[in-house]
Amino acid sequence: MNLIVATYAAYAAISLAVTFWVARTLHRTGARFLVDVMNGDSDLAETVNHLLVVGFWLVNAGFVALALRISGPVVDARAAIEELAVKLGMVLLVLGGMHFANLIALNKIRRSRHREKQDAVPPIQIPVAAAH
Repeated sequence: MNLIVATYAAYAAISLAVTFWVARTLHRTGARFLVDVMNGDSDLAETVNHLLVVGFWLVNAGFVALALRISGPVVDARAAIEELAVKLGMVLLVLGGMHFANLIALNKIRRSRHREKQDAVPPIQIPVAAAH
């Protein structure tokens, strides 16, 4: 197997493994946050969590596939490692960017839902003591 094919294989395997690990971690640890975002509706939170993982996979696997091509020759192990590092760095930046974009969007939803909830609760009225 030549170096470019080995670099492609390593890139695809590492990128998809990292994507799998991040998606699994976000699904597991993000569930509690999503329940809060969805005002305690755990069924809705689980559904949204699953849909986020599917979207996460589609976007990242698509990016990994599109970024697979290496434009220049890979003549030695050093060039293969450098190409692999650049490609993996791009994948990690996209994963991180998607994570923060999701957090920002979900936090906005969370804030608006909590505001709606606060607006729906009537203010507490303290009875005035009767004067004697």
